[in-house]
Amino acid sequence: MASAISANRAELIAIANAVATEKMIDKAIVIEAMEEAIQKSARNRYGAENDIRAKLDPRTGDLRLWRVVEVVEEVEDYFKQVDLKQAEKLQPGAKLGDFIVDPLPPVDLGRIDAQSAKQVIFQKVRDAERERQYEEFKDRAGEIITGVIKSVEFGHVIVNLGRAEGVIRRDAQIPREVARVGERVRALILKVERQNRGPQIFLSRAHPDFMKKLFAQEVPEIYDGIITIQAAARDPGSRAKIGVISRDSSIDPVGACVGMKGSRVQAVVQELQGEKIDIIPWSPDTATFVVNALQPATVSRVVIDEDESRIEVVVPDDQLSLAIGRRGQNVRLASALTNSAIDILTEAESSEKRQREFAERSKTFEEELDVDETLSQLLVAEGFSELEEVAYIDLAELANIEGFDEDLAEELQSRAQEALERRDEAYRQERRGLGVEDALAEIPHLTEAMLVTLGKAGIKTLDDLADLATDELIAKKRVEQRRRDGAAPRREARPEDKGGVLGEYSLSEEQGNEIIMAARAHWFEDEPVEAGTADQQEAADADSAQ
Repeated sequence: MASAISANRAELIAIANAVATEKMIDKAIVIEAMEEAIQKSARNRYGAENDIRAKLDPRTGDLRLWRVVEVVEEVEDYFKQVDLKQAEKLQPGAKLGDFIVDPLPPVDLGRIDAQSAKQVIFQKVRDAERERQYEEFKDRAGEIITGVIKSVEFGHVIVNLGRAEGVIRRDAQIPREVARVGERVRALILKVERQNRGPQIFLSRAHPDFMKKLFAQEVPEIYDGIITIQAAARDPGSRAKIGVISRDSSIDPVGACVGMKGSRVQAVVQELQGEKIDIIPWSPDTATFVVNALQPATVSRVVIDEDESRIEVVVPDDQLSLAIGRRGQNVRLASALTNSAIDILTEAESSEKRQREFAERSKTFEEELDVDETLSQLLVAEGFSELEEVAYIDLAELANIEGFDEDLAEELQSRAQEALERRDEAYRQERRGLGVEDALAEIPHLTEAMLVTLGKAGIKTLDDLADLATDELIAKKRVEQRRRDGAAPRREARPEDKGGVLGEYSLSEEQGNEIIMAARAHWFEDEPVEAGTADQQEAADADSAQ
């Protein structure tokens, strides 16, 4: 009998060691799982009402079983309480209120109990394994990892990473790339999420950062930080662009990334299934970078609208299709690279646009300032585009225009200010007709034109405005890149494309915050005054009366 017990003890420890090694988790967790399983089986044998504990020695395999009972004066729960007389037998010197140990004989696990214990151990070990996997991978987002394709389920590729599994979802795969079970694959760890069924490790081969990391592996100068990839854009499986810059003026960043006879870039291209990569020099000057980004097309002129984050690029007629690229690919990648919407115009279209804008502005000045065509065109030619510029420019600067004098400058400013007042009055009447309350007109940064826009959007009271978030008020509309024949089809509008209610007015985030806080100010005016503050105010009033 003794030898059987000894064998059982040795078997328990051997099982614990084997499970801990196989699952790569702490042996203490396996021992704890065994103790919990034995406790559960013992409760089934002695009664679930008992508070039973088990302790398994991790070295010898000795198992101790006991129940915990409380010493009370009068026993009400015979499973968890004992009187003082009985307690003295179990633990000499026990006092009322103590919790003492009542040793129990080892249980002989039956078939059902053993199966139940096995399930408890498996669940505990599985939870520990999942936690180990999450802890191992949670801080590794952004790394490249190599694994073996385990299976393909509903278009998603399941990858065996050794001690865990990752998934390359369909939208994170390179189009037309065939995944074969058993093949090795490299991918970027996109993110790691903790979920009920274990950590979910999401991988990607289509993300721009995957291409960046591949270049860092192939180009020592990037790994060492001498060359930096400042921007990257991809059309996975087809074409990509990266903007690179060197800290060392003696090292050509483009040449270093290309490598001897293109060896370095070709290694990346092969990993990306033949994806063509344009390596361009990055520049802090937006116009220069845009010109580089649109290579191989030649650019004649670049006009940047910083308020709208739009860039107008003028190209020769014969460069139009090259600048746009097949299905709009070239301009789309350049737009992603510069993080701006890009309009491609030919010389003829640019000239036509300028003439149209010139005529429209001239007409506005002619009508609003009541001047002749020659004078209105002269103002536009000098760079004036809006009435506000004429109304509030320094008078001396306006008088210095060739053919102008101080009297004419004063008259033009006066007429411009009167025109703005007439416009504001028209907006004011329209705003009141929409039911927008006057309190909104007192809020800083809001013009009558803006109030009309708010009214048309159904925002007519302070509470309506106060309920908005800053982004909902001022976010600029995401402008769709200009489309042409042969460009990619227009996608459906998404909620984030709509922008804020006042997105067209180019308000800053700081101004938007001030508007929202001013609208919410009345929420705090009626709050009860604290007692101490009220007493102090009464005392101050009494002092002033004396």
